[in-house]
Amino acid sequence: MKDYSESDKKIILKDYRGLLRASKKFRTTPEDTAYIRKAFNYAAEAHMTMRRKSGEPYITHPIAVARICTEEIGLGATSIACALLHDTVEDTDVTLEDIELIFGRREKRIIDGLTKISGAFDLSTSDQAENFRKMILTLPDDVRVIFIKLADRLHNMRTLGSMRPDKQRKIASETLFLYAPLAHRLGLNAVKTELEDLSLKYTEPEAYNEIAIKLRKSQEIRARFISQFISPLKKELDKTGLKYSIKGRPKSIYSIYNKIKKKKVTFEEIYDLFAVRIILDSKQENEKTDAWRVYSVVTDFYRPNPDRLRDWITNPRSNGYESLHTTVMSPTGKWVEIQIRSERMDEIAEKGMAAHWKYKDSKKKIESKFDNWINKIRDLVENKETDTLDFIDDFKLNLYAEEMYIFTPKGELRTLPKNATALDFAFDIHGDIGKKCIGAKVNHKLVPLNHILSSGDQVEIITSNKQKPKEAWLDFVVTSKARSNVKQSLKEEVKQVAEQGKESLKRKLKSLKVDYNDKNISELLKLYDFKNPLDLNFQIANGKIDLSKIKSIVVKGGILKYEKESVLTSLFRRKQKEAKKLDQGEIISSFGGKSSEAIILGDDSLKQVDYKIAKCCSPIPGDNVFGFLTINEGIKIHRTNCPNAVQLMSHYAYRVLKAKWKSQTLKEFSVGVEFTGIDGMGILNSLTNLVTGSLNINIKSLNIGSEAGFFNGNLNALVHDTKHLDDLMKEMKKIEGIKTVERVY
Repeated sequence: MKDYSESDKKIILKDYRGLLRASKKFRTTPEDTAYIRKAFNYAAEAHMTMRRKSGEPYITHPIAVARICTEEIGLGATSIACALLHDTVEDTDVTLEDIELIFGRREKRIIDGLTKISGAFDLSTSDQAENFRKMILTLPDDVRVIFIKLADRLHNMRTLGSMRPDKQRKIASETLFLYAPLAHRLGLNAVKTELEDLSLKYTEPEAYNEIAIKLRKSQEIRARFISQFISPLKKELDKTGLKYSIKGRPKSIYSIYNKIKKKKVTFEEIYDLFAVRIILDSKQENEKTDAWRVYSVVTDFYRPNPDRLRDWITNPRSNGYESLHTTVMSPTGKWVEIQIRSERMDEIAEKGMAAHWKYKDSKKKIESKFDNWINKIRDLVENKETDTLDFIDDFKLNLYAEEMYIFTPKGELRTLPKNATALDFAFDIHGDIGKKCIGAKVNHKLVPLNHILSSGDQVEIITSNKQKPKEAWLDFVVTSKARSNVKQSLKEEVKQVAEQGKESLKRKLKSLKVDYNDKNISELLKLYDFKNPLDLNFQIANGKIDLSKIKSIVVKGGILKYEKESVLTSLFRRKQKEAKKLDQGEIISSFGGKSSEAIILGDDSLKQVDYKIAKCCSPIPGDNVFGFLTINEGIKIHRTNCPNAVQLMSHYAYRVLKAKWKSQTLKEFSVGVEFTGIDGMGILNSLTNLVTGSLNINIKSLNIGSEAGFFNGNLNALVHDTKHLDDLMKEMKKIEGIKTVERVY
């Protein structure tokens, strides 16, 4: 600390003292405090010359991450020390060997899991996917790696305001795609909720701000409603002698945003903007009984929805979540969700797996569930052949999935995600059973492999040694274990066939006096436009490749040379080289030479490269957009809020290019608008008169269907830009009978 400036010292020491206060209950001995101090001093010295984008000394970041670990997740001294050290190996001259020598093997293993992978990456993947895979590979050994990484990501999201907009969107997209679901799966509800809200703040700033403002404005109304709703409950609960507290919690901005999108309703039409939580101060052996006593009191006053009862006390979720949920009708005609749980359950709900170890009596039950999940991850990890992006997709597949409970013929209870099939259940029992599965009996009735199970089903699997996995199975299995097993089996089959193609290729090269080596194979991949030798050999074996073409690229000395290279391939190669030198934010902005340049859209005189408008989101002038470098179709222009944007930015960040519109109103762009309302005379006539008459907008198509007094319509029109579209939608809402108007592409 001696070489820091006096002003920096004040900032750093203030943050460090805050960390010590937050970790007080976890520092049970003087040795713990000395151990944390040692890690702090070491990290402070290693990061001495570094500063954050905000201008603060860099060491304030590791201190903040350590504080999140202990204060918000509930981790102890080892995790605090590793959080302080987490960036030393990645960003300074410190090595893993240094960490092991000074702190120990355990700390080295954790820091190694937290250190980003380096080196070149395949064009079909991204460095973040590789980083995430490396982190997940450590999970079966030490879950603290994941907790610290989530704390690191949370602090980065909290301080994202100092970054450039393109970096903000990239980091927020990764967070929403991978880190928020992972926090959910580990039971870190508070972390998950904040990550989602912060991600939305940067990916959809307008929607985020609109909901945040409306929540603030309606705060007093909600508080008054909650007070009136819980008043009779408190009077009755006081008579029972139970110790409890009641609080109303608003839904997160992200969950409200999702409901608005999925249900196509307005903010005002969402009935369950908040939940009422009743938290009991009960002994662990009385928790279940007390929870049902409270449920009885609640349903004496308010009518419950029988389809919305969830008993996660008897059968906790696989992330350890325990609570009793019911939804009841309030006197004002609004549905209200009630959550009933103990203080122990509430802490676990917020802090997840890390909180379990405080409660020894429940540890065994929860540990077995966690171990089951870890075993599933281990199955994925042990599959060395899995492509990185397949691994990420398989891992992510069940992170958010709702759960259901299925019984074996002997009554063993197993947990599967909602919409799991009989084949998923077979793979859940064992990989070999899944591969040989030909059918199942569900509740003693014979069903096919793709039969979707329901919670409470009893399932018996029927197998045959003649059965083997088929590609069609991937169309209906939903669990990561089933998908990875099927993919691996199919790859093994492809390899066997490819070996035959490889031998055919060797014979052809031998006849041309060409060496079979890596360099020549690389030229063949360019000639036939394949990514890897496996695919090339497989197609050779299937007779889909004309091997006579090889003769055209033979040069002297048994060497192959393919000269022609497309502009797009050249651009891909340039971007791959940049990926080794620049961080992702610079890569995104490096198109065109200078970091400030971008693809200019809407003016042919300024167009540097050919591009196409993506059909999935149909951007128009005024939309925030980005370019995406595709493999076969050149550059596609997407809206930043395109349904595919999060996945593209997460998986292929290095292929994302800056783009912007040149202000113009000469061209017309096709957009789709969906509208709903109450059926009545003259709706269609009023709409066409407005669009083609008053607004002078060309209609490409217009469809309206009505049922039971309601209608749903779709309009495809030609507009100049987002302002033109906004004017159209505002005027449509003024037509009597039309209730909602929404852009769909």
